[in-house]
Amino acid sequence: MAERELQVQEKQQVAGAAEQTKPGLLFTPAVDIFETEKELVLLADMPGVKPADLDIDLRENTLTLSGEVLAFETKDEQQVLSEYEVGKYYRQFTLSEVIDQEKIEAAMDKGVLRLRLPKVEKATPRKISVTAA
Repeated sequence: MAERELQVQEKQQVAGAAEQTKPGLLFTPAVDIFETEKELVLLADMPGVKPADLDIDLRENTLTLSGEVLAFETKDEQQVLSEYEVGKYYRQFTLSEVIDQEKIEAAMDKGVLRLRLPKVEKATPRKISVTAA
């Protein structure tokens, strides 16, 4: 089950000032996790984050996602209303030994990060054939 293979360590929607060393908002991206026999797929909603502004770090079984939404820069326009919040996204997950860490893949499409977390071969269910002796 995905819950045992990937443990979620999340912050609240917006972290308090005491938790960060830089000013600005800190968002927790919403995630969906799907499981197949061979892998887990994690989708993280990070609207406004460009692939160049995304960092995925894996250290000591901890997978960290961080990204930054930057303000729109305009030369000839004067801002009248601002509801688009800028800041950083941050979320961590603890990976179990079931995940093959060397084969993790990441892709970003339309503000959604897709991580493919393949399971190690021994964790993949398989049928064992029985032969007559």
